[in-house]
Amino acid sequence: MKRWGLMVLAVVALGGLGWLLVPRSTPPPFPADLGSVEVVAKLVEVPPGAVFQRELYHYATILRYEVVSCRRGGLTPGTLIHVAHYDPWKPRAEAGDARVGALGGTVRSFVAGDRHRLALVSPLDEHYMGGLVDKYFGQHAGVTYWALRTDAEWP
Repeated sequence: MKRWGLMVLAVVALGGLGWLLVPRSTPPPFPADLGSVEVVAKLVEVPPGAVFQRELYHYATILRYEVVSCRRGGLTPGTLIHVAHYDPWKPRAEAGDARVGALGGTVRSFVAGDRHRLALVSPLDEHYMGGLVDKYFGQHAGVTYWALRTDAEWP
């Protein structure tokens, strides 16, 4: 009986060790030339009612970000920007469709305070024409960006 116990323990230990050695999948590298603006930004808030799931209704919602750093596009850290995300209830890697083309990223859901690496284009109306939820309507002026890719960015 002791022998069986030791064998079971050895199998479990080897299985655990094997699991640690399995390479983890890594997201594809962030495209260097996607969009005209590339920033790391903190999601300031997700307003109530901005993200909801309707199987037969596809829409974009506008979320407010604070720029942390800008890699391309000339935005200054601390600037508040407004970004439209298509079908925001879906993980970014699954959000693209025939209407909007390829979208992507590693973000699975939008949580206030999270930092995202964003590839953006503007103006919005040259890249998206469809349902739009803008909880900031009348509260912001200037450019609204269209998100092509949204990756989680770790501090």
